[in-house]
Amino acid sequence: MTAVPHDLWRPFSGCDEGCLPSAGEVPGVPVVRRVLRLVAATGMLLAGVGLAVLLPVLASRERQAAVRGWARGTARAFGVRLVVRGRLPRRRALLVANHVSWLDILAVLAVAPTRMVAKREVRSWPVVGVLAAAAGTVFVDRSRPRELPATVRRLADALRAGRSVAVFPEGTTWCAGEGADGCRPGGGFRPAMFQAAIDSGSPVVPLRLGYRCEATGSSTTAAAFLGADTLLRSVARVVAARDLVVSVSIAAALHPARDADRRLLARAAESAVHLVPSAAEATRTRLRQVPTVTPAAAVPQVSAGRELDLAA
Repeated sequence: MTAVPHDLWRPFSGCDEGCLPSAGEVPGVPVVRRVLRLVAATGMLLAGVGLAVLLPVLASRERQAAVRGWARGTARAFGVRLVVRGRLPRRRALLVANHVSWLDILAVLAVAPTRMVAKREVRSWPVVGVLAAAAGTVFVDRSRPRELPATVRRLADALRAGRSVAVFPEGTTWCAGEGADGCRPGGGFRPAMFQAAIDSGSPVVPLRLGYRCEATGSSTTAAAFLGADTLLRSVARVVAARDLVVSVSIAAALHPARDADRRLLARAAESAVHLVPSAAEATRTRLRQVPTVTPAAAVPQVSAGRELDLAA
């Protein structure tokens, strides 16, 4: 673990090689199964190219079902099982989550097919970039901070139009391992995107993402995609791991007032995600939690404790 630099526009984590599991720490699967997983995942990524062509001509409900099915199928291909706890609100919302891995995107899309916010570099990723663009992903150029207000306006417009939006306001991935609070990106949740929820009168729904190895019964950093890591190495760890589970815990929605402070809203959401005392206790009159409701038929959910078995 290294000291975490604090850069408003280019956040970094304090993770290093020591944050990754040591050899033999995570039980593995036979080489043949790893190869089969890679073949299946490649097939799903190629299927994503065809899906990218179809998405623009599909109706909203069919588009959401297609993206959800693709995300679940791709996670299954990588050998990952998804567990969902809690329910999403029926109405559109700004979904905010901690950021551990490239798998986070699949996990969020498998639960709620939303418009994603991603760094500009994702647009150039093979297959994934094409699918992300077709799904309406909003790409952020972190080297041009002057474009941030326009991005926030785009998100607010999407929310007003009835589309949910998902962001990772930490701005970068980190290991999220036990006792690794020092690895957390400096500055916490970036508040800018929360302004879109305030401007559009949309609730903010915190999502807590966690990874564990069911074979050992403990959390694991095997899926973490760290700054010094390569995508190939990260994928290799995932397909090699036995009984890897990603959990998505949906917290109670935060409903910002029209004149809410986006910084306090960001701190309240961060507290819900990381289960730490809220830094925004003094704003209870400005930020109130509202009960979640049964989701619409177009977004089927799983009640607490039940699992969506997506293992390969």
